Amino acid sequence: MCRARTAGPARVCEHGVVPDQQEAAVRGAVIHAPGDVRFEERPDPRVEQPTDAVIRMLVTCVCGSDLWSYRGVNEVRGPHPVGHEYVGLVEEVGSEVTTIRPGQTVVGSFFASDNTCASCRAGYQSACRHAVPIAALGAQAERLRVPLADGTLVATTGTPDADLLPSLLAASDVLGTGWFAAVAAEVGPGKTVAVVGDGAVGLLGVLAARQLGAERIIAMSRHAPRQALARDFGATDVVEARGDEGVAQVKDLTDGLGAHSVIEAVGTQQSVMQAIAATRPGGHVGMVGVAHGVAIPGDVLFRSFVHLHGGPAPVRRFLPELIGLVEERVIDPGRVFDLTLPLSQVAEGYRAMDERRAIKTLLLP
Repeated sequence: MCRARTAGPARVCEHGVVPDQQEAAVRGAVIHAPGDVRFEERPDPRVEQPTDAVIRMLVTCVCGSDLWSYRGVNEVRGPHPVGHEYVGLVEEVGSEVTTIRPGQTVVGSFFASDNTCASCRAGYQSACRHAVPIAALGAQAERLRVPLADGTLVATTGTPDADLLPSLLAASDVLGTGWFAAVAAEVGPGKTVAVVGDGAVGLLGVLAARQLGAERIIAMSRHAPRQALARDFGATDVVEARGDEGVAQVKDLTDGLGAHSVIEAVGTQQSVMQAIAATRPGGHVGMVGVAHGVAIPGDVLFRSFVHLHGGPAPVRRFLPELIGLVEERVIDPGRVFDLTLPLSQVAEGYRAMDERRAIKTLLLP
């Protein structure tokens, strides 16, 4: 049996709710080929398992990692839904959902997780034994089915003010990922942090480093608007150079040693090697850029004396804390959204980010 929030005819569900007379449809983003994202009808999400929830989207967005497929780096195998960041209003829950209820505003991660397996209990929900990638379901849409709702979704305290929705949406991925990167890099009081990458994740890595008490934060960025936002988030220095020159400038700022903590938020061969080289002996690199074509030479790693930690961020671990910081207005990570469009213009949102006319596009259903 599903529990549904009724605002019209009864919802359909194979677990006991009377079906509508006609199969409904929602609209959302579908990628057909590199450079070809369309806004079109998709099947209306339904509760399929007793642990599911269905949410009506309040805000969603385009992620920098979505651009790997858009640019053809990742193979696009036929038309499929896209999107994995979301804040929504719960409309239906399955019969086994106990902590989430219709009418709540919720934030979830880009992996659904049960939050009970050994990996989840260790704080690595993105490695859950039963993980479901939200991207396969497509969060750039009017409605979304969320598997494993109790373990995946975190409810806000009451109905959030509308101006907080962008920051809550950031918590769904880019803030949580930047925060994990900072934690993985062992950022803390008195430390110097370097951030490789000036996209939304890198910028929010700067914010996280500031919140975690870093003494000095070096943002590596060539773009003036992003440099300005990095400074607003807490960067004390900006290095525009890349590669060996960028590493040399970081070392010039750190008595020739390198940073204690480095956040790698790009995922290319150059960015990863730059991050390792900019880290002092005994330091830590938090790697969260989705790696493409990265091969770290064993001898370089062996002689670096650097700790590497990272992977797909376990955002669910941090969501309660991050939602609280947003609700208390301690942080404003929603500033990374510098373009807002209706969901129907999702294709333009992709183009703007691909052409670096926008840091991150927020979509309003």
